[in-house]
Amino acid sequence: MKSSSIGRKLVMSISGAFLIVFLTLHLAINLTSLISREAYEAACKFMDENILIQIMVPVLALGFIVHIAMGIILTIQNRKARGVGYEVGSKTKISWASRNMLALGLIVLGLLVIHLGHFWAKMQLQHFMGNEGENPYDLVKTVFTNGWCVAMYVIWILAFTFHITHGFWSMFQSMGVINNKWLPRLKTISVIYSHVIMVGYMIIPLYFFLGFGDA
Repeated sequence: MKSSSIGRKLVMSISGAFLIVFLTLHLAINLTSLISREAYEAACKFMDENILIQIMVPVLALGFIVHIAMGIILTIQNRKARGVGYEVGSKTKISWASRNMLALGLIVLGLLVIHLGHFWAKMQLQHFMGNEGENPYDLVKTVFTNGWCVAMYVIWILAFTFHITHGFWSMFQSMGVINNKWLPRLKTISVIYSHVIMVGYMIIPLYFFLGFGDA
């Protein structure tokens, strides 16, 4: 049973690593929308036409599903055993993020479905079906000039920020690649990385909501 639990933690950590890479690359692409319409449309075109990226999309989607499934299983198992999160022992000081990893993950999942409806279904999916799809820059402007959409995305960004704050260092711990000396350093890096990601993603909806996008 113990080896099975360790295996699940390892699978969850590896899938989490894939998602962190995706999150970083996705942010880099989306930040081009702040440069100009032409830069963002060129970046989107590159994503659509790049074979490697097209292959990675379903792989990342599978990784996300596996990550969620393992998170639910491990949370249920550990709550039955100790009543705490999957990486925290009963004598350890538990952070708010680690206590609420499952809830944060479910918020991220729920809003991700809405996000896919806003963008992926109207662009990449349309291209896959042989249709032209909507203009990416105009679509971003349309979504982020809606106050309710912006508020929803801010909540989403905050949720995955807290999720990553715990998940980033916990990923390395589950893989067994850090010791007690490196653990505090990884926790600090986790906070820095998650907040850089938060600011980067939050700038985009606020930028368009405040009317700075191209006419």
